[in-house]
Amino acid sequence: MKTPSGRTDPFDDPSLRGPGVWRSLREAFGGLRRLLAVAQVEVTSFCPGGCVYCPHTTMKGRWKARHMRPETFVRLWPLFLETERVHLQGWGEPLLHPRFLDMVSLARRADCRVSTTTCGLVMHEPLAEGIVQSGIDIMAFSLTGTSEAANKAARTGVDFGRLLDAVRLLRRVREKRMAVHLEIHFAYLVLASQMDEVLALPDLMQELGVHAAVVSTLDYIPTAAWKDEAFAPHEKGKTARAGALLEEASARAAGMGLALYYSLPGDSPGSTCLEHPEKSVYVDAEGNLSPCIYVNLPTEDEDPMRRVFGSALAMNPLDIWRGDDFSAFREAMVFRRPDAPCVECPKRFASGNRLTLSP
Repeated sequence: MKTPSGRTDPFDDPSLRGPGVWRSLREAFGGLRRLLAVAQVEVTSFCPGGCVYCPHTTMKGRWKARHMRPETFVRLWPLFLETERVHLQGWGEPLLHPRFLDMVSLARRADCRVSTTTCGLVMHEPLAEGIVQSGIDIMAFSLTGTSEAANKAARTGVDFGRLLDAVRLLRRVREKRMAVHLEIHFAYLVLASQMDEVLALPDLMQELGVHAAVVSTLDYIPTAAWKDEAFAPHEKGKTARAGALLEEASARAAGMGLALYYSLPGDSPGSTCLEHPEKSVYVDAEGNLSPCIYVNLPTEDEDPMRRVFGSALAMNPLDIWRGDDFSAFREAMVFRRPDAPCVECPKRFASGNRLTLSP
């Protein structure tokens, strides 16, 4: 197939062949494991929302808004062949990318499970149909608070009613197509000032047909003013109260046959973090490989905390992940001598019943 410019579409490259029947069978039944559990791919850093806690808003003047080029996505093919799940989302709204469903198709061709997270603002019926038929198995909708007032306070430009309508639309199409493979999730951000909102989460999930919710805390602190909305290891009273609320909400969800996972910082760091860099990778919209989304913000700043270990445009992304520098970063984490960006990161202190995106 030719693109509008007359060039061959990179997604149609005949060399992009799947792993084959025998390898797929060995992976399914023979115990063969792929190298990576999750590859998180930032397909775009454009976003229609203006969430006040997001660097997309707080760093607006220095933000690099760009779509990942199809040629860049195709360069990740060797990585996909060694990855169990591809999560198509970064510092932007993935459904804005005009080739989003083609990206899903390519990752599925590599026999990967595919998931994404959306704010719900750009959902419409043809897109919902495409998502249901694409083979995506987890579609998560981001949420902060369970009421319009709570959502409005933190998520400028993200209309609460439109978000709920997007969930209803996807559920309706899912049921019409009998797409039992697709689970609808909430990616819920709990802020300290409105932690009581989480108690209404199970009822909202049941009403909308949401199968699971993954509750996280504010791990990226945009300004000092937002520090009180996060949960730090030393804030034991605040964390204990949130833990009690989350435990209650989780139990209520379980009673409804739903799953609610959460994490809060504990007393001491572990030998890994919730991002599990020992078996995952983050790729930004320009094809650069990093340990996680938090150490590679798409800004024009010279950020001393940015960690990029190579570009998929320059070399095989698997070779980058296996390379000396990336390996040293992971080993330092395991031996509890983490790199500077990770020392105070609350994800290293996490405890709870948190679900990761690994299969």
